[in-house]
Amino acid sequence: MDLPTSFYIASIIAILITGISKSGFGGGLGVMAVPIMSLFVAPQFAAAVMMPILLAMDVLIVWRYRWSWSRPIVWSLLPSALVGLGLGALVFQHMQADVVRFLIGVLALFFVAQFLMQRRKATSSKATPTAIVWFLGALSGFASFVAHAGGPPVKGYLLSQNLDKTVFVGTNTVFFFSLNSIKTLAYGSAGMLNPQSLTVSLLIAPCLFLGVFIGTRLHHVVDQAVFVKIVYGFLTLAGAKLLWDSVPTFV
Repeated sequence: MDLPTSFYIASIIAILITGISKSGFGGGLGVMAVPIMSLFVAPQFAAAVMMPILLAMDVLIVWRYRWSWSRPIVWSLLPSALVGLGLGALVFQHMQADVVRFLIGVLALFFVAQFLMQRRKATSSKATPTAIVWFLGALSGFASFVAHAGGPPVKGYLLSQNLDKTVFVGTNTVFFFSLNSIKTLAYGSAGMLNPQSLTVSLLIAPCLFLGVFIGTRLHHVVDQAVFVKIVYGFLTLAGAKLLWDSVPTFV
């Protein structure tokens, strides 16, 4: 399959950004990868190319943070996320991805607005109602399958728990590693992964090591308070990007 050089350049940039944000700051900018690559190829092909790369990133980052993650949080989110993933697989051929992108973008910016309104108050870990945790998990799983946009709901919840930055990244990574492992199987069974997409994935995959390396280094030198602000900044960019991509559908 002949692809323009510009596609490979854009893909390398997307992988570096995703690797840095996932390994250093718990993700947030990964939602930009497919839109960037879709400037040159079909979105379905871009999503298929990114799928094994995202899973490989998760494997590397999970190993790095294997002792630093919150089991209770992952276990509370994962069951409903798997339900959402299943629903996403069922309606994938019938629902517009832009509708999901729009809703997730609004939710992401809601979390940011909430943070800005409460930043002057004393922070403490909050006991989030179980129903809300289940809803966020299901929404994350659904959006992850349909639009590769499962991060914002989980990021907002994790940030509200005031986790140490290392535990934050580890928890986020273990959760999405579990989700992406199953999603990869679902993509494969649906025929979305094919020799062409896997060949391209293999060609650009080495860039993920550099992205993960840079992100891990930055994680160690960034202060906890600055870390929180950076993650919220990523969440703002992700939400804005999702709205920017989806709003034209409604106008």
